[in-house]
Amino acid sequence: MSLAHHVPGTTLSSTLPKGTGPSMPLALLALAVGAFGIGTTEFVIMGLLPDVASDLHISIPSAGHLVSAYALGVVIGAPLLAAVTARMSRRTVLIALMVLFVVGNALSAFAPGNGSLLAARFLSGLPHGAFFGVGAVVATTMVPPERKARSVSLMFLGLTVANIAGVPAATLMGQHLGWRATFLGVSAIGLAAIASLALLIPHDHTHASATGLRGELAALRPLPVWLALGTTVAGFGALFAAYSYVTPMLTDAAGYAETSVTLLLALFGVGATAGNLLGGRLADHSLRGTLFGGLISLAVVLALFPLLMRAEWSAALAVTLLGTAAFITGSPLQLMVMEKASSAPSLASSANQAAFNLANAGGAWVGGIALAAGYGTTSPALAGAALAVLGVGVAGAAYLVDRRRTVPSAGRVVTSHLCLPEDSEALRS
Repeated sequence: MSLAHHVPGTTLSSTLPKGTGPSMPLALLALAVGAFGIGTTEFVIMGLLPDVASDLHISIPSAGHLVSAYALGVVIGAPLLAAVTARMSRRTVLIALMVLFVVGNALSAFAPGNGSLLAARFLSGLPHGAFFGVGAVVATTMVPPERKARSVSLMFLGLTVANIAGVPAATLMGQHLGWRATFLGVSAIGLAAIASLALLIPHDHTHASATGLRGELAALRPLPVWLALGTTVAGFGALFAAYSYVTPMLTDAAGYAETSVTLLLALFGVGATAGNLLGGRLADHSLRGTLFGGLISLAVVLALFPLLMRAEWSAALAVTLLGTAAFITGSPLQLMVMEKASSAPSLASSANQAAFNLANAGGAWVGGIALAAGYGTTSPALAGAALAVLGVGVAGAAYLVDRRRTVPSAGRVVTSHLCLPEDSEALRS
């Protein structure tokens, strides 16, 4: 049976033939393609800033506002678009978000000046968080409960692979064909994602709560939800405190030539991809244990950065381990937020993506303070280690709150797996 003609109201997991074992639905590929395009457009602008500044006759710091405009679009668009589309079919929402993504990148390619390019980058960022948020919910409804984290990690695989292949290729395209060609290329990836989503994602009914938008927003009020979001901000803030300044660490501390940095950043992508897949697999066995293990590992790696940056070989290892440790926590964090706001998983999942981008900005700010204070080239990594420890503390507080709120009763079964409303139907089938 064609996936495009899947019976509405059922989940893909119920259509898998018996004996398929650990195989994953092909529909996850469509989500990964979309994630690949989003990851490429988010990070490629950083390597094209000199070209954009020269072409538009602006300074590089002014061109740097293009990064902020995109991040602002993500933070605003993630919860907003998830909330206003709550009553729509998730398949329809995903396709519409990718259409908006294509439009934003196409407008970026043809922007006549800096003001219009800023607006186009803001527009490109709007669908980012909502796509990952809604996509994570769709991914978890297509697999049995014991493979939810792996399904989310496979969607995020597109984002991590973008750092290995998408961003370097798009940067190379921009340097040889002009920066506008890069955004046209990203638009083409978006069109491929739209075709994949239309072909592979099953038709579904809306799964919005009967309370509507007010009920969706109310699901974000409980303390455990905010503690989960706070863990995301602290944990990934730790990553970006160091990663934002990894180039001067590699050149000034480790002694690498600037021409080698691109290859080293690809190693970060390799580590992130490995960590993402490992985190997804481990989280299906112990979600909270994987989260704690990832955050502690991240703190240790960042604390060792000053030592590891003393030689080229150990610096390359440090960059790879940084990606691995940070992205082990990606799937657990996403599922944790969805679990704490299970009555509005799409909105909660999208809000977590906004938290990721707040972590990006906040982490870079904290790392910059350490650097400006004169503590040394590798001091942003130590600031990141402190943020990772803070993340462990917030996750620990969330654990204690959960224990306090759990009232044991006879015959009650407690599970660490996320259980969305759709799961009961999937399990019955």
